[in-house]
Amino acid sequence: MIKSMATVLMSAALVVSVPASAHTEEHFDAIDTPHGGQMRMAGPYHLELVTQEKDIVLYVTDHGDNKVSTDGGTGKASFQIGKAKPKDSIKLEPAGDNILKGTGDFKLTPETTIVVFVKLPDQEPQSTRFTPLKPKASQKTQEKKPAGSASGHEHHHMHH
Repeated sequence: MIKSMATVLMSAALVVSVPASAHTEEHFDAIDTPHGGQMRMAGPYHLELVTQEKDIVLYVTDHGDNKVSTDGGTGKASFQIGKAKPKDSIKLEPAGDNILKGTGDFKLTPETTIVVFVKLPDQEPQSTRFTPLKPKASQKTQEKKPAGSASGHEHHHMHH
């Protein structure tokens, strides 16, 4: 647990331009997720989607990255390519701990969007979109920001 907290704090320190409360897609795409999947926010949850051959595994945590039990919950993953209507959907069922899992035939392309619905007992249903194969934003553009703001700052001092 301590190691993951340190990792979270390190990640938060690295993403200076994003307030910790703003969990944008860029923020999730820039951090390493616990299971190597894509992470998105859905209502009170952080959902991490991991796709394998024919399996879809969804890890549910709260905003503090604590596991949320999926006992008695249900979910659905719908696959959409580009602007087409979702074709296939896979039912997601509790698989112990904070996991919803489903199996089915699906093919992922960089244009594939997976819309995930999650309904846990006594909670509002939530949904969010994943694009598992979308290329990650390049890290280089983020590294240049601090240098740019520093030079802007020096420039500001010259006027005084």
